[in-house]
Amino acid sequence: MDMRTILVPALVLLVWVGLTSCRSSPSGDPSGKLEVVTAFYPLEEAATKVGGDLVTVTDLTPPGVEPHDLELTPDQVQAIAEADVVFYLGGGFQPAVEDALADATAITVDVSAHLRTLPVPPGESDTLTADPHVWLDPELYRQIVQEVADSLSGLRPADRSTFQANASGDEASLRALDRDYRSGLAHCVRDEIVTSHAAFGYLAERYGLRQEPISGLQPDSEPTPQHLAELEALVGSEGVTTIFTEELVSPKVAETLAQETGTTTAVLDPLESLTPDEAAAGADYASLMRQNLSGLEAALGCVPS
Repeated sequence: MDMRTILVPALVLLVWVGLTSCRSSPSGDPSGKLEVVTAFYPLEEAATKVGGDLVTVTDLTPPGVEPHDLELTPDQVQAIAEADVVFYLGGGFQPAVEDALADATAITVDVSAHLRTLPVPPGESDTLTADPHVWLDPELYRQIVQEVADSLSGLRPADRSTFQANASGDEASLRALDRDYRSGLAHCVRDEIVTSHAAFGYLAERYGLRQEPISGLQPDSEPTPQHLAELEALVGSEGVTTIFTEELVSPKVAETLAQETGTTTAVLDPLESLTPDEAAAGADYASLMRQNLSGLEAALGCVPS
C-alpha cells in the first residue's frame, strides 16, 4: 500500500482534532473552560457564580490584601495575557491592573462603564475619576452580575442559556438583599454613619443614610486635625453611638475617635477583599452584606418594618 494512502487520512484526522480542541475555548484550554481573570473579590464572586463549571476564575487580589494598593506579580501579568476575558473596575481604582491591561490581548470589561457613578469630591484624589465602590449598592452589583453574564455569553454563545440562568438566580438573591436593607433601615433613630473611609457612598445614597468618613475614597489618606475635630463635634451633636472600622484598614484613628467621644466601634465591611478567615468560613457577598445590615441596624437604632 502507498504510504501516502496511510499518511494523508491520518494527517487530516490530526488537523481536525486540533481545530476541534482549539474551538472548545477561545484560549484553547483543553478542558473547554473559559479562562477568566478578575481584578478583586466582588468580581471574582460574580464570575464564579455566573460561569459555574464552564469557567476557570483567577482573582488578582488575594484574601486579606487591600485592592486599592495591589501590585501585580509576573505570574499575574501572565494570567492576564493568557485570559479569555478580564473583568475589572476602571476609573483609577487599581492602577496596576489598568496598566497591565494596556498590553493585554484578552477581552477586557470595565464593569463600571455603564453604571451611574458618584463624583470624586474636589481635591481628594489625583488618580480616581469616580467613587469606585459601586458594588456596595446591591442594585448596582446586580447590574455588574448581568454585565458578566452578557460578556461570557458573547464569548460562548452556545452556553448563553446557562450563563443567563445562573445570573438570574444570583440576581434574585440580590433583590432579596435589597428588600432586607430597605426594610431594616426604614425606621431608624439616626441616619449618620461614621466610617473608616469613604467606601459607603453608594450604599448610603440607596438607603437614605449620610456617610461621614474619617478618611477619603482611598483608605490610606490621612485625615486632618480639623476634620477629626469636626467629626468629634458631629458625633456629639447627632448622638452617634458607633464608629465603624474595617478589617483591612488600621483601626487606630477610629478607635481614638471612639475613645474621645465615648462611643463604641464595630466593623462595617467594604467587601473589597475577603479576609483569610472569611474565605475559610465560606463567606460571600450576601452573607457579609447582611452582617453589615445587622451592624447598621444596631448602630442607628433601627426598628425593622
